[in-house]
Amino acid sequence: MSYINAKSVLPKEMIKEIQKYVNGINLYIPKVPETNNACSSYKLELHRRNQEIYELFLQGEKVSKLAAEYYLSDKSIYRILGKMKKK
Repeated sequence: MSYINAKSVLPKEMIKEIQKYVNGINLYIPKVPETNNACSSYKLELHRRNQEIYELFLQGEKVSKLAAEYYLSDKSIYRILGKMKKK
């Protein structure tokens, strides 16, 4: 992490306002979190898939058949079932 003088990046009015709260100390300002639609849509798709696997399991589907159908290992299916059961 590098330090930058606030005068080089912030307007004078903003600096004066910040100084009212934190005069003369080092202040860390975190980055704005990135909203990556591709990432969030992928997570949503995984959640839907896992919910589907869990519902099929509750209907009596065998773990080995679910693993083959979703191209996952039996261990992965058990992990998904465990996580979905906790919810």
